[in-house]
Amino acid sequence: MTAPPKTTPAGPTATAGPTRSPAAPAARRAAVRKRLVPYWLLLPGMLWLLVFFVAPMVYQASTSIQTGSLEAGFKVTWHISTYWDALAEYYPQFLRSVLYAATATALCLLLGYPLAYVIAFKAGRWRNLLMVLVIAPFFTSFLIRTLAWKTILSDGGPVVGALNTLHLLDLTDWIGLTQGQRVLATPLAVVCGLTYNFLPFMILPLYTSLERIDGRLHEAAQDLYARPFTTFRKVTFPLSMPGVVAGTLLTFIPAAGDYINAELLGSTDEKMVGNVIQSQFLRVLDYPTAAALSFLLMAAILAMVTVYIRKSGTEDLL
Repeated sequence: MTAPPKTTPAGPTATAGPTRSPAAPAARRAAVRKRLVPYWLLLPGMLWLLVFFVAPMVYQASTSIQTGSLEAGFKVTWHISTYWDALAEYYPQFLRSVLYAATATALCLLLGYPLAYVIAFKAGRWRNLLMVLVIAPFFTSFLIRTLAWKTILSDGGPVVGALNTLHLLDLTDWIGLTQGQRVLATPLAVVCGLTYNFLPFMILPLYTSLERIDGRLHEAAQDLYARPFTTFRKVTFPLSMPGVVAGTLLTFIPAAGDYINAELLGSTDEKMVGNVIQSQFLRVLDYPTAAALSFLLMAAILAMVTVYIRKSGTEDLL
């Protein structure tokens, strides 16, 4: 028989519980550090966004509700009507920016999709060379590329000569894209510059999306006696929609806020809202109006992009 446990005035002697390993606190600290690693990696990027994006946005929001002048100084007076005044005065430039950007985006899609398709499925060993040619414009300055188009579209340039040979200048003049026998300083020139400068931003996402498509899907469509156009309409294009959405966004957003193409290739009748903002900031020195126009442009683009993404049926932009 075993001896009964010894008792004390307070009761039976408590048996000792399981001893905790000395390594347990160290393991717990290591687990905590492991969970914090992603946040530490995100910290530099978050600080960058905070300093160079959030802080300027807050400053510009404060500027947009100020009144005053550069000599007397600006003060926050919550002058919200600046937004309405800016929109009422410069709404033609807003509409022109959206129209030019949408036209350039459509042209980039029409030009870029076939090229991206060829590079993804038909280029073979020439794929890398074609990709280098696509990104070759990035090797030079945006300003230099636009100035080159100023020479190309000049009165004695190849574009005017080709349009004259084809007798198309009268048609473009009747539509309102050109003026008489001139292409430079017309809406056509601005749209051409936007299309050229932002075309790579359309091709690269399209190529990435098309390259991910499994070739066996095309073979399956052929085994089911689908014609090439049916295969493209039912298989290729739907699967490339993430690239289409990404490419159109990467083209439309910077094109809507661009001012260099309208400044160098257009005239005063082709000014976009970016030109107005640049002028208000650097020439007129009306900072509240410039800040209000910037926020109005950002809000308009954000609203259009939100509707577009929802209507496109995909939020997978990569």
